[in-house]
Amino acid sequence: MSGRIVVGGEALVDLVPTERRPLAPLAPRLGGGPFNVAVGLGRLAVPTTMLTRLSTDAFGDELLARLGESGVDTALVQRGDEPTTLAVVTLDESGAARYSFHVEGSADRLVADPGPLPDDAVALALGTLSLLLEPGATVYAGLARRAAAEGLFVSLDPNIREALVGDPDAVRARLDAIAAVAGLVKLSDEDAAWWGREPADLVAAGAGAVVVTRGAEGLTAVTATTEVEVPADTSRGLVDTIGAGDSVHAALLAHLAEHDLLSTGAVRDLSSDGWREALTFAARVGGWTVSRAGAEPPTREEIRA
Repeated sequence: MSGRIVVGGEALVDLVPTERRPLAPLAPRLGGGPFNVAVGLGRLAVPTTMLTRLSTDAFGDELLARLGESGVDTALVQRGDEPTTLAVVTLDESGAARYSFHVEGSADRLVADPGPLPDDAVALALGTLSLLLEPGATVYAGLARRAAAEGLFVSLDPNIREALVGDPDAVRARLDAIAAVAGLVKLSDEDAAWWGREPADLVAAGAGAVVVTRGAEGLTAVTATTEVEVPADTSRGLVDTIGAGDSVHAALLAHLAEHDLLSTGAVRDLSSDGWREALTFAARVGGWTVSRAGAEPPTREEIRA
């Protein structure tokens, strides 16, 4: 491994239906895009630090415990007595997840600038609600620019939740600024449609590589010199899609870290075969996650087995 990855953003609780029927009982599941990425990296044995603000309520305690159990360093986790963000999940007949959020006055959006990142940090991964909700969105955007200026690899997953977008132009401008200094932009086809940016546009603006997830249709990587597609891994079946994209993001970062490719130049110059290997690994990890309920990414041992 080439160093530590810092993951910044929200940690929340998903309220997930226990059955696929209207008004089914809801069960709490730990989640949040950046939280899932950190857990995914930890389970893949990548040195990882989580940057977030957690509530001191029972949900916050469980989120902190899950990070520790997954091997994630929590030295940059802040605590406050604000409530934990809640996401109410609905599942359609195929298992695809949709979310509604309860974010008013919640802890994660009040994160403070942590100052210098750990000395061994080589990458910063950001995304999701943390880039939509102020005042935290401004904190994370500033941190991304500072990290890039200091030579860290920046990875962005916008994972847009349109219902929470108060000012679309401001959000697009914030994402544009981060993408321009990012080594990797990972986004879904739905994110790309909302953002109004094609992968080639983001590469031309400065991103080293863009990876687009297309659900059951697979993954595509785009750089200035290559475009590679791989199919989704459906070998283990589908329970639900909660955390699937986050697992792909974690797997891409883990693969790049394992092969000492966490630099914009390295991903920009990576061959078609190199990208095919990275995407295939990410598809395999994503396939494991969707094969079980909730955001439960696999461990390195499970993947090797």
